[in-house]
Amino acid sequence: MPAGRRGGPVARPAGGPAVTPVLVVLGAAVGAPTRYWLSARLDRPGLPRGTLLANAAGSLLLGLLVGLALEGHALALGGTGVAGALTTYSSFAVQTHGLGPRRGTAYAALTVGLSLALCALGFGLGSWLA
Repeated sequence: MPAGRRGGPVARPAGGPAVTPVLVVLGAAVGAPTRYWLSARLDRPGLPRGTLLANAAGSLLLGLLVGLALEGHALALGGTGVAGALTTYSSFAVQTHGLGPRRGTAYAALTVGLSLALCALGFGLGSWLA
């Protein structure tokens, strides 16, 4: 049995390999509508706040899950499913371009910096809790 993150054996997920894609889809069914709702409620001309918040929250969640050393089904559901569908590069890219060179650059720097900081914070918190 291969070694896990914490050095112990990796537990094989119950239910076989068919369960993992189902969990990813279930997680995405939470993450994608949440991203849509945040964008619909918070995005304003000049500052896509909903997209910024969705990317920041997804980064924090993924950092937390990885910091907790979750694997298998839990990471498929929460990481790939929820956080993966919550975060969005395509909307970020289109909205950044739409802001123009000066504001777009500032928004891109804010998004990347905030997302990286929150991912690191989540990882640290998860590691501390684990």
